[in-house]
Amino acid sequence: MARRYGFIGLGNLGRALAGSLRRAGFELYVHDADPGAAKALIAEGAIWSESPRALGSSVEAVVTCLPSPAISERVLNGADGLLLGLKPGSTWIEMSTNDSDTIQRLAAIAADRGVFTLEAPVTGGVHKAAAGEIAVIVGGEASVFERHRPALEAMGRPIFHVGPLGSASVIKVITNMLAFVHLVAAGEALMLARRGGLDLAQAYHVIKASSGNSFVHETESQLVLNGSYNINFTMDLACKDLGFAMKLGRDFGVPLDLAAITAQTFIRAREAYGGGAWSTQVVKLLEDALHTDLRAPGFPAELKA
Repeated sequence: MARRYGFIGLGNLGRALAGSLRRAGFELYVHDADPGAAKALIAEGAIWSESPRALGSSVEAVVTCLPSPAISERVLNGADGLLLGLKPGSTWIEMSTNDSDTIQRLAAIAADRGVFTLEAPVTGGVHKAAAGEIAVIVGGEASVFERHRPALEAMGRPIFHVGPLGSASVIKVITNMLAFVHLVAAGEALMLARRGGLDLAQAYHVIKASSGNSFVHETESQLVLNGSYNINFTMDLACKDLGFAMKLGRDFGVPLDLAAITAQTFIRAREAYGGGAWSTQVVKLLEDALHTDLRAPGFPAELKA
């Protein structure tokens, strides 16, 4: 069982995952394009590495949690990249959301250097990751998965090993696609309640208790009703993931009518509010169009596990 891990990509999600790994007692080396993102982890005993290459030379396995396939490839195989430091027999664990073609192509590059690959995207929200309760979806060889199961279990639960490399990417994109469709639908439902003269707080609870409920309504609708929209997930990331979903539809010959409309809605929201805006602000498009806000007292500005 590996005990010395590296972690690269300390954004909202990555910091939470890396923190769980460190608190579980793993020796942890960290790196990020923004050194300031590592301060809290270093205070908890993590060790800073100046580059992916330097980090790779210090550990038995490296976890990456990055915002795009291009950045994943650069961190893995670029100048001063991980593969220049990782020893044969070590493992790269990719927790970013990628498309299946990308993860298989990058895994082949890693394999040429004697490095194993697991894909392990997560789903459930940053608030779940902070508590070590986010679901982890794993693709890759069973023997490699078992070698790193303790570290994966430290970062999240439940753990699903869904098959060979590429499998986890497909189901992760599917879950994100559903979440974005549900979010747009939840916003429309709340607006119907608001325009119908209903108490929005009560409407939230009625929907939560109904057959129309969803995980997204239970969580993200609260942030809309608060007005913070702070889901710790950006519009850029949502558009990227919806782009992956549309590619799956083309590759597999599946018409994705609802996903296509949702993708266009998110593109309009990104244009209106910026790529760094919280993805939940997609609902604000409807609020702004109708000059009607969706606010109710008693809802949190951020989600807690």
